[in-house]
Amino acid sequence: FFWSESCPHCLAAHPFVEALPTDYPWLQLHDAELTQHPEHVAQYAELAAALGQEAQYVPAFVYCGTMATGYESTETTGNQIRQNLETCYGQVKAYVQGQSATATAVNAAKQAETAEDALPVPAVEPVSLAAPAVNLPAIPASVDAEETTIALPFLGGVAVEQLSLPVMTVVLAGLDGFNPCAFFVLMFLLSLMVHAGRRSRMILIGGIFVLCSGLLYFLFMAAWLNLFLVIGALRWITVVAGIVAIGLAFINIKDYMWFRAGLSLSIPDRAKPKLYQRARGLLQAERTGALIVGTLLLAVAANSYELLCTTGFPLIYTRFLTLAALPMTTYYLYLALYNAIYVIPLLLIVTFFAIHVGSRKLSTSEGRTLKLLSGLMMLMLGILLVIAPELLGQVRIAVALLVAALLITTVAVYFDSRRRTESRA
Repeated sequence: FFWSESCPHCLAAHPFVEALPTDYPWLQLHDAELTQHPEHVAQYAELAAALGQEAQYVPAFVYCGTMATGYESTETTGNQIRQNLETCYGQVKAYVQGQSATATAVNAAKQAETAEDALPVPAVEPVSLAAPAVNLPAIPASVDAEETTIALPFLGGVAVEQLSLPVMTVVLAGLDGFNPCAFFVLMFLLSLMVHAGRRSRMILIGGIFVLCSGLLYFLFMAAWLNLFLVIGALRWITVVAGIVAIGLAFINIKDYMWFRAGLSLSIPDRAKPKLYQRARGLLQAERTGALIVGTLLLAVAANSYELLCTTGFPLIYTRFLTLAALPMTTYYLYLALYNAIYVIPLLLIVTFFAIHVGSRKLSTSEGRTLKLLSGLMMLMLGILLVIAPELLGQVRIAVALLVAALLITTVAVYFDSRRRTESRA
């Protein structure tokens, strides 16, 4: 029985599996948890390969030369597994009894040959020493691939029981995309393009900036992903990631209440003059090649500061991703999906400026609100990573965290705005 402590279906199946040896004394149970035991991951992959399958999903049940994945309930999946085990045991028992009867007949024949009054004994047909193949019925529709798999962009077919991973990807990437640091640099850059009065340049520069931002962010997250894969799926690594996320969350929440007071995850004031200088330099670029190179250099410089603003979400997401037993290609497809969603808000800004050709800056109030929202979400995710990472595998948890963060932010902004209005009066 291969399972993961971060998998809700595994946790649901565990009591059923633990009770099997009590009901079937002839059954030997091997309980292999993957999250804290890398050696079990290797064993799972080896067994799956021997059976002609891939070690992609948990929970996985390996018995009688077969492997089945997925678990719905004791009444459906559980009953089918019981029937399969009983069928397998019955066939093996019949085979063993047949072998025993054959051995008895052979021994009797040998004894008769040596006896003085031995009678002719008919020849005994040879019996294969290999146990017969056990044909077991398939797991019912409750875990059938056609009924529990849906098609998603970039990822193809995804099992419903693993739908929490795409949902968490959309939620975290969507929140991460509303990055005050990225907004600040991009809106300032496009504001300069407005004064230049050239819409084509605005689209070119904005598009290159967004594309470069997405690519650099993908590389940044890939580094986190590979770090966690090298370190392994140990529980204490998840706890450390959660603690770091909680610390970053408190800094963001602090920035809402006391903006830029003390430690802050924002672009430092000392770095802004250089960014301004590089942005203004683009206005003097006459050739398209020079314009593209200048935009790329600005994007790299700006994104080096942006990473300070958003370390929390990539940290949480990549750790959550490595807790799932997935092929390496699938890991990178999820990172690609995350970054595609991450750049959507930036693309919307470029589109808005190109259509309306208007100047717009991110206000301090808007920046504080975005920091509060991301800080609250990061805080709740960090707490779950520390105390109950398995809950992150549930779709309703991801949605509930987002709704809670939005509600708390809305209430906080309302009362803060009301307080400021009363103080001015």
